[in-house]
Amino acid sequence: MSPLFLQLFVFGLLAALANVLGGLILFPAQFHRSYRQFLKYLLALGAGFMLAVTIFEILPETIVLWQRSNPISAGDLYIPMMLLLGGYLLTQFVEHTIAPHFHLGEEMHCEDDDHGHEIISTRSAYTAVGGLLIHTFFDGVSIAAASQVDAKVGFLVFLAIFLHKFPEGFTIGSMVMAAGKGRRQVMIATSLMGLTTFLGVFVFYLIGNSIGFTVAYALPLAGGVTLYVAASDLIPEVNHHGGNSPWVTLAVFAGVALFFGTNFLLHQVVGH
Repeated sequence: MSPLFLQLFVFGLLAALANVLGGLILFPAQFHRSYRQFLKYLLALGAGFMLAVTIFEILPETIVLWQRSNPISAGDLYIPMMLLLGGYLLTQFVEHTIAPHFHLGEEMHCEDDDHGHEIISTRSAYTAVGGLLIHTFFDGVSIAAASQVDAKVGFLVFLAIFLHKFPEGFTIGSMVMAAGKGRRQVMIATSLMGLTTFLGVFVFYLIGNSIGFTVAYALPLAGGVTLYVAASDLIPEVNHHGGNSPWVTLAVFAGVALFFGTNFLLHQVVGH
């Protein structure tokens, strides 16, 4: 078993479990209420960290990969930048066309632990789940592609994705409960999300290169997805839920600071 395979297995498993645990926080109700108060700060922390990873790790590594394979000038980076934009627009399409009812961080209130009154339709809830499965698959692709570039980059991308997995599971679980469903359906929905993340990691690891979808193509595409989640999903939700609270804004800056601190420590350990 190669070190890369073991690393990806651990990263994929932890990211998947975070989705499921985010849904489990809904039960019992006292944990749900406590976590809901903490949610906006975790969203803000994840947003800052993910934004910093995209700008300081994924984008530079994409440019280096393309310049290494083809000595090109900065003006010839049309293809990787189009892939980055494509990943961003793909996420926009999925979240606002295929699954228009999904908003990361959205809270749906239910009357009891197992079965709530129907606030949204079952079709809307399951459409949101289906759309989000595409998003979570690319979470896994992002982890695998970044890890194949560099172990340090892979860890930073994994951590960025891991930080928003709990709110993601909480959100989709809340939507399923708001459709009048219970614990079993919440567990199925969050487990499917975790499974597609895990599949994204290993589909790319096992067959990505064999079908010509190399890291040089996958990294900018996945980077566009990550950029969308950070800048167009998380930041607006942070602004919405945080209101005028300076502490929520400071949590975004704390996420950026956490990135730089983690990056510095990894440089000390890895040595490059």
